Amino acid sequence: VQLQAYGGGLVQPGGSLTLSCTASGSIYSINYVGWYRQAPGKQRELVARITRGGSINYVDSVKGRFTASKGNAKHTLYLQMNSLKPDDTAVYYCNADHACWGAICSNQDFWGQGTLVTVSS
Repeated sequence: VQLQAYGGGLVQPGGSLTLSCTASGSIYSINYVGWYRQAPGKQRELVARITRGGSINYVDSVKGRFTASKGNAKHTLYLQMNSLKPDDTAVYYCNADHACWGAICSNQDFWGQGTLVTVSS
C-alpha cells in the first residue's frame, strides 16, 4: 500500500489549494490519521489529525484556514487550504495507520511521497 499526496504547487499569499491523498493497491479499508507537513530545515509536524471518532484536530497555526475531509469514493483524503501564508510552505504528507487488502490487514504507518506547497509572491 502506497499513499500518494498531490495537488501542491506555487500559490500567492492569501490563495487557496486543495490537496488530495489516495492509496494505491486493492485496498478495501484504510484508516487515515491525517495530514503532516515538513518545512525546510524543520521537523515534520501534524497539521490535521483525524481521531477514531471522526473528529478532526488542527494545529493552532492552521485553525480556521485549513479543512481536512474524507472523500466518499476510493478512500480519498482531502486538505482544503485557504488564506495561505508563506509559513505554510512545506512538503505535505498524508498518513494512515491501518489498511486492508486481499486477505491482509496491517496496523502500521503508511506514508507516501508528499506534495510540495510553496506560498510566495
